[in-house]
Amino acid sequence: MTATMNGTPNEKLPAEPLLAVDELVVEYPTKGWRKPPFRVLKGVSIGIGAGETLGLVGESGSGKTTLGRAVLGLAPVTSGTVRYDGKVISGLGAKERRALSSDIQVVFQDPYTSLNPAMTVNDILSEPLRVAGTPRTEAEKRVRDLLDHVRLPADAGERLPREFSGGQRQRIAIARALSRDPRVIVCDEPVSALDLSTQARVLDLFVEIQERTGVAYLFVTHDLSVVRHISHRVAVMRGGEIIETGDAATVTTAPQHPYTQRLLLAAPVPDPQRQAERRAERRRLAEATAASPGATTAVSTTASTSGDRA
Repeated sequence: MTATMNGTPNEKLPAEPLLAVDELVVEYPTKGWRKPPFRVLKGVSIGIGAGETLGLVGESGSGKTTLGRAVLGLAPVTSGTVRYDGKVISGLGAKERRALSSDIQVVFQDPYTSLNPAMTVNDILSEPLRVAGTPRTEAEKRVRDLLDHVRLPADAGERLPREFSGGQRQRIAIARALSRDPRVIVCDEPVSALDLSTQARVLDLFVEIQERTGVAYLFVTHDLSVVRHISHRVAVMRGGEIIETGDAATVTTAPQHPYTQRLLLAAPVPDPQRQAERRAERRRLAEATAASPGATTAVSTTASTSGDRA
């Protein structure tokens, strides 16, 4: 796989990506007379096939959440395009975006802030169905099915979001995202606020849902261990650019770019001796990168569009 500059590696994308982002640039205005806008995304290109998970990983401020928001129409697109099923969707008006919500959905990081605290779970899950014109009896049956799919008890529908744990609230948010059978779900750090055991259960739920429905995920996270668990392919972001892409097993175990290597070494391990060795190796990589002016060149590892999750 050959590397290219400006954060757009020549990745082997799906032959017919369901969701394609091409040379996307996002800028925000800055305060001050004649100050240039702040460029958050610098020509990002990715593609996601039907039934595939692309893990988007990077540290805070790398632009990964902005990319997800741009796909959802929540961030301004300065240039470049976002295409869904072959049609350009960047720049759509509010009415067209609402029509697209049945195909592209989102699961946010903090489910509690995205769930109306005054509504019961039944009302939260049935609202998008009623807005779409689904008859009441059919909507009620759909809600029961959704609760069953995310492994919540049937009586959960009569309760308020505050009566659930963090992991259960995330399951409610997932059920709401699934209510209209979307083909793409943007997952914005959906497990980062959960403890490790709950994380594992929610990730397994994402995998199970994908295997059953064929939904595609753009899975945004800062944790390489999470993307290793759920992703088919991984894209690593830094400073608004894609610096490394490839199949999940390769990127999360034998990355080529020094930045990705440092991300991998930053993950804690339970063995104090190994942790000390990882810290020393991370310092060595940081020093080597600082001493090498060409170390920030984007690289791409062998990509797989249909490989198993690592």
